[in-house]
Amino acid sequence: MQPVILASQSPRRKQLLEWAEIPFTILVKETAETYPVDLDKEHIAIHIAVNKAEAVNNAITKNEFPEIENSMQHLPILAADTIVVLNDEIIGKPRDREDAIDILTRLSGKFHQVITGVALFSKGEFITFADVTEVQFHDITKDEIEFYVDKYKPYDKAGAYAIQEWIGVVGIHSIKGDFYNVMGLPISRVVKILNTLNE
Repeated sequence: MQPVILASQSPRRKQLLEWAEIPFTILVKETAETYPVDLDKEHIAIHIAVNKAEAVNNAITKNEFPEIENSMQHLPILAADTIVVLNDEIIGKPRDREDAIDILTRLSGKFHQVITGVALFSKGEFITFADVTEVQFHDITKDEIEFYVDKYKPYDKAGAYAIQEWIGVVGIHSIKGDFYNVMGLPISRVVKILNTLNE
């Protein structure tokens, strides 16, 4: 499998690459997760992912990662960004405990979309796409929400939850689309694209 540079510190994306047995090295540069106001939801996620990949590529070009070998400098750079959309509103990462509880209370019993934008930079060109999964929660009690937030502290997760954690096991009613997209990376589509780079 084609090795990649993963422009993300997400433990979920790292785990998914490991499960797919894709060799990778993590290189990250901080980028502002901002976007033009006229973009639709799917292109917002793609825009942020492209910015992440570009930041890492620029840093490699400027030799800001002395720890990497020369042979790694031309590897594909993989970046992704995941957003949660409820009633056409983007739900970001919670600011604190109260915000996390409020977000999950709003998601309870409702459908929402999880959109992951993917950017793969290879040989001077970008390959981009967005994957959309529809998720519905059961009605979740206040006690369940507070238990989850206090135990799992989902402050680094869009929508204030991780589907592979307790809240997903007991709280998800249905999923339409790619489960792994909700985790943060539509890994099967990434694998297919990486395979085309070797052809």
